[in-house]
Amino acid sequence: MSETVLEAKRPRPEVSPWNKPFWTGGEVGELRLPKCDSDGAFLHPSQVVCPNCHGDALTWTPVSGKATVVGVTMNHQMFMPSFTPPYPIAVVIVDEAPHVRFTTNLVGVTEDDLRVGMRVKVRFLEQEGIWFPLFEPVDEPDAPVADLVPPPVVVTRPPVSSDRYEHKVAITGIGMSQVGRRLMRAPVTLTVEACKAAIADAGLSFDDIDGLATWPGGMGGGGGITEGGVPVVEEALGIHPTWHNGGLEQSAQTGAIVNAMLAVANGLCKHVLCFRTVWEATNTELLRTGGLPLPRGGSVGGDFQWRIPYGASSAGNWIAMQASQYFAKFGADREMLGRIAVNNRRNAGLNPVAVYRDPMTMDDYLNARIISTPLGLYDCDVPCDGSIAIIVSARETAKDLKQTPIFCDAAGTQITERQSWDQGTMTHLPNAWGPAAHLWSRASVSREDVDVALLYDGFSFNTIAWLEGLGFCGLGEAKDFLEGGKRIALDGELPVNPHGGQLSAGRTHGFGFVYEAVTQLRGDAGERQISGAEVAVCGIGGGVPGGAFLFTR
Repeated sequence: MSETVLEAKRPRPEVSPWNKPFWTGGEVGELRLPKCDSDGAFLHPSQVVCPNCHGDALTWTPVSGKATVVGVTMNHQMFMPSFTPPYPIAVVIVDEAPHVRFTTNLVGVTEDDLRVGMRVKVRFLEQEGIWFPLFEPVDEPDAPVADLVPPPVVVTRPPVSSDRYEHKVAITGIGMSQVGRRLMRAPVTLTVEACKAAIADAGLSFDDIDGLATWPGGMGGGGGITEGGVPVVEEALGIHPTWHNGGLEQSAQTGAIVNAMLAVANGLCKHVLCFRTVWEATNTELLRTGGLPLPRGGSVGGDFQWRIPYGASSAGNWIAMQASQYFAKFGADREMLGRIAVNNRRNAGLNPVAVYRDPMTMDDYLNARIISTPLGLYDCDVPCDGSIAIIVSARETAKDLKQTPIFCDAAGTQITERQSWDQGTMTHLPNAWGPAAHLWSRASVSREDVDVALLYDGFSFNTIAWLEGLGFCGLGEAKDFLEGGKRIALDGELPVNPHGGQLSAGRTHGFGFVYEAVTQLRGDAGERQISGAEVAVCGIGGGVPGGAFLFTR
């Protein structure tokens, strides 16, 4: 089973003078790491500056090749044509450098063998002059799971002043396009539909809009995750903004809303139209049927070169390995994740625009096909087509507009750990605990005041990271918190994702949670309305990137 990875045609990493010793060391049987000449610290092969002393005098140094598995998954989904599932993917730490980890493949193992703590050694596989380090088991006792990776450590910066940009703005309009699977519509038409709805919802005119903001913008790449960015939408709407913003490197997908708040609070504009469009379902269908050309192969650069050549091409693989570490360390199981999925589906049944509304039981969840252990079909969000628009306005203008304004008590944006899926936090997703702690450091309300939680569920495990990161339960306590599922139900002490989340309502990539928060706080959610909702928390993303909001009436 694991031997299929030896036959896979691997994408070629982007070899440079700064990483070539790593990719070619196997020719002489050496696993090489850069080592700082000043303080002796080993670094990951992607690093060219020591983060401890900031020196760039590094020497490539062989290490033993012995390692320990800290996260592992058996991938059952065909994500890459050249990799035939099932095949194992793991994150390992090398003995000499406990802070350096590799995403890799395991060989010589069965699915039953896979476990956190397994001791392994390097085995090289050569393809076209690249020597890929794979790992195979060794006959040694497992390493203690409790000691393998540290818990998230968060130190937040205190607010620089009592002046809060969040308190100078309001959410005055929301709009949603048609949402569904394979709508076969040009993506910008969805964007225009959502934007027109948001402008009308606020009681504004097109001429009132003086700012545009989005994620990921025109540079977001393919895959159906952008309509093309600000220029395409500006042209379609005929809006000539005095300020605009778009791009990938923001505090979660909803970082566009944070940037809009900053622009409005600093007087650059009065009404910013923020939009987020996805058309992943249609994009996939067009690729399948020849309506769009398939991406050309080539070398893989940047951070992806350390994962894609091992068939770890989906966030589902990366998050599955973190879930495996969490399961091993805290004794959790798939039923914990199932509580999230079943709750979201129950709520989606009350949401007329949710993609999937049919009832789902825990047995349905547990019996669904596995995607990447321990994640199954219903742990994964639903690719869809749709657009959501949010209007951020100057607070003083809100009293003159159509809708009850919704205010932002605080936003959490701080980075407190490595921006990586495998080098930083492993027990939880990176970029949940940092923004969560930053959020509470700026807030005037407390956890006890929260009436409804909108917690990202690109995968069910994301929600676990946000529940614990936001402090609704302690580290490793989500299993007990979710027992029975009553706490997070619509009538529970912390209703979670009343609209069905991305697991059932559809993957609107973060903006859907803000849309639902505003809908709940306005009291407009119909059958799924949380009685008396006045405070909503949003945990968006988790992984790379992440951010958080507290909204109030």
